Amino acid sequence: MITQTRKRRVKLYKDRLNILLDLAQTINEDHSIDDLLSEFEILLREELDVGKVLVYTCSDGLWQNLLSSGVTSDEVASIEVERDLLKYQGIENITLSPPDNLKGFDAIIPLFHRFKAIGYVLIGDVDEEFQGISPTIKHLKLIQIISNLIIVFIENKRMHSALLEQQVMRKELELASRIQNQLIPGPSELPQHKDISIHTIYQPHLGVGGDYYDFLRLSRNTIGFCVADVSGKGISAALLMSNFQAVIHSVFTSGISFRKLIHQLNRRVNESANNEKFITLFIGKYNMLTRRLIYVNAGHLPPLLYEPKKGQLSMLDKGCIGLGMLDVVPAIEVGKVKIGKNSKFLAFTDGLVELEKGDKITSGLMSVEKIISNQKTIDQNIEEIKTYIAKHVNRHAVFDDISVIGMGF
Repeated sequence: MITQTRKRRVKLYKDRLNILLDLAQTINEDHSIDDLLSEFEILLREELDVGKVLVYTCSDGLWQNLLSSGVTSDEVASIEVERDLLKYQGIENITLSPPDNLKGFDAIIPLFHRFKAIGYVLIGDVDEEFQGISPTIKHLKLIQIISNLIIVFIENKRMHSALLEQQVMRKELELASRIQNQLIPGPSELPQHKDISIHTIYQPHLGVGGDYYDFLRLSRNTIGFCVADVSGKGISAALLMSNFQAVIHSVFTSGISFRKLIHQLNRRVNESANNEKFITLFIGKYNMLTRRLIYVNAGHLPPLLYEPKKGQLSMLDKGCIGLGMLDVVPAIEVGKVKIGKNSKFLAFTDGLVELEKGDKITSGLMSVEKIISNQKTIDQNIEEIKTYIAKHVNRHAVFDDISVIGMGF
């Protein structure tokens, strides 16, 4: 014979099961977080007779109050998760001796996901004179199960949203990378002439970057070229670089003096960068009949010029400060070099020679100097530099964009 007590217990189990099934159905319908929290509040207050509810969750390392029901603003303001709740590793009944700022609450329910605390639920009764078993105690285990389902769903929802955002960002970066690569001259777009051999390397660190090199045919026998580095990395540097390329193409002509060119470029960089970034630049033009190189080094790493006949390695460092550092460039020194037969030229950005080793930055400049200071051809030297880059990439020593121009005369 089934007793009344057993009947009540069976009915209670059925009610709890129906609650869980309804909640599972709500979750499966993929409602918004706000809709689910609203269902959670209704369930606790109307179905389980819980008078007060506070829900805290952690997102990106920051705790926030996700739900507050039946609780005054002063009660919420008095609670700090790190100070008051993190110490609780299991369900805690605080009815008899609650901490001062948790008075009015009967239980604390910590919620974990993959052994990490991701939420806390505080529940309490409104009627402190309630006779019989308090709903917060009577339904404590059920509330914990429901809370876990809700909070884990919210956490998964957030992770899914973050994953979608990452996928969108990755696609945007891939598109930006393709666009930027189209702006950088490829092997087929480099100047072709029997008296000069040109080879390049372009390797942005984050898919897109602030490095830039270019070649322009200024006249039948004169080519202009440059290598530049925008301060910083990523999308903002790439945008400034793209704008700078357009400026170079519009103002770098055969007739413009280098001093006028630098002043114009500096003004345009200031207009584009709003004093937030600057650009280092090596820019030159080479006449293949006179074998004369004219250049300005605007705060850039000095390119290397190796003359095999003399066995001499020179650094091309004449110029001025970087573009965008000041409103007006105070002084500009134009360099002029007569290029000897079989000489080799190597220009590069600092990503090639600044390497990480532990928590320090080391220089690979001597290694690069050694690669070019020999009787090998420039294309052989460039292949050695590619091997050098790959070695340091494998060691996770490279942390910046890399651009290289190599020319053999």
